[in-house]
Amino acid sequence: MMHLVCPACGAKNRVADDKLDQEVRCGRCRHDLMAPEPVALGDAALPGFLQGTELPVVVDFWADWCGPCKMMAPHFAQAARQMPQVRFVKVDTEASPRAAQQYAIRSIPTLMLFQNGREVNRMSGAMSAQDLLRWIEAGLRTTR
Repeated sequence: MMHLVCPACGAKNRVADDKLDQEVRCGRCRHDLMAPEPVALGDAALPGFLQGTELPVVVDFWADWCGPCKMMAPHFAQAARQMPQVRFVKVDTEASPRAAQQYAIRSIPTLMLFQNGREVNRMSGAMSAQDLLRWIEAGLRTTR
């Protein structure tokens, strides 16, 4: 069994490992837990999502005024579609200053890879989808 936090309502859900490649809905709000797209989270939801989600989580700290952030956004979404067993999260640093401070974000875009609520890799700067996939795979190899 795997624990996944719903990005819509914050409920912790238990999901059978063999069901992760199917449409899995939150037991509370019926939101799709495994949608292959980035989800936007803020100050209040991010810590619980990271701590309660047992799948790897990649967080893109970005801002609307940041050109490289906007340039990387479609690549981030493409990577999310290509790695359905990884959760992809976007945090707007302007709207979520506590999250940016808590994770010591000094430049954007900054990408962080979490496994079981723990940071395992960090990278600043925009990346293509292929570079992002390689970076995630390298980070996950170090945690095994």
